[in-house]
Amino acid sequence: MAARSLWAVQRLQRLLASGLMSESRGWLHPFSTATQRTAGEDCSSEDPPDVLGPSLAEQALRLKAVKLEKEVQDLTLRYQRAVADCENIRRRTQRCVEDAKIFGIQSFCKDLVEVADILEKTAECFSEETKPEDHKLTLEKVFQGLSLLEAKLKSVFAKHGLEKMTPIGDKYDPHEHELICHMPAAVGVQPGTVTLVRKDGYKLHGRTIRLAQVEVAVESQRRL
Repeated sequence: MAARSLWAVQRLQRLLASGLMSESRGWLHPFSTATQRTAGEDCSSEDPPDVLGPSLAEQALRLKAVKLEKEVQDLTLRYQRAVADCENIRRRTQRCVEDAKIFGIQSFCKDLVEVADILEKTAECFSEETKPEDHKLTLEKVFQGLSLLEAKLKSVFAKHGLEKMTPIGDKYDPHEHELICHMPAAVGVQPGTVTLVRKDGYKLHGRTIRLAQVEVAVESQRRL
């Protein structure tokens, strides 16, 4: 046992001695620390460095970000232009509405001026200088003027869609008639119908703009 231990120690010493000699001559033992360090350095030198710059994925993301930023700027500019256009349209529309309110009856007023001319000429027939024997002629002129005035008014009303209602004999309608009073129904008159018009009503293009003041027939026992 002792001889075997001694032999192992001597062999270990020879191995250590041969390793030191190899290092002193520039040789490296394949299992020495220097050999391992050199191999590690060689391996590390062959590997690519960890950071060589942005990767392809990062470059693609940057390009995409630049593209999206340009799109956002373009959309923002288009949105601002659209808002400005809408504001201009709103202002023009408001101006047109205001002009329509002010000048919407321009054509109607132009026609009424002609009626005023007829009325003025008719009024000129009366003067302080008119002699008594000329009264008959004056009345004839006034009658002609009034007839012409009535015809002109009817023409103007028809042109602009203004229609006078003639409700006598029609069924009473609270949307078109204003009830003034009830009258006993005469023979042949249906109760609930209009028998007399106190003030004419008018429609503008089918819409009632003034109710007609009327009297309505009722049975005698229901008279108010």
